[in-house]
Amino acid sequence: MTTPAIDTDRLLDVQEAAVMLGTFKTSGVRFPRRLISERRIRFVRIGRMVRIPESAIRELIEQNTVEPIRVALERKAA
Repeated sequence: MTTPAIDTDRLLDVQEAAVMLGTFKTSGVRFPRRLISERRIRFVRIGRMVRIPESAIRELIEQNTVEPIRVALERKAA
């Protein structure tokens, strides 16, 4: 008999998500709660509790990372 695969992705409460996003000191838990209410992040509802998978936080950061524009030195000198 085989056991079902268990996802090892940690489920964070809203406060832990705010700490991971770096918004806890400035806006508390408002930012992650807004992300949840606007459905901009994956979350898990267990009864009345809401949990955010750690991978969802990493995905959000990755999707919203803006890379710098690289200007060629030749154009800058002209």
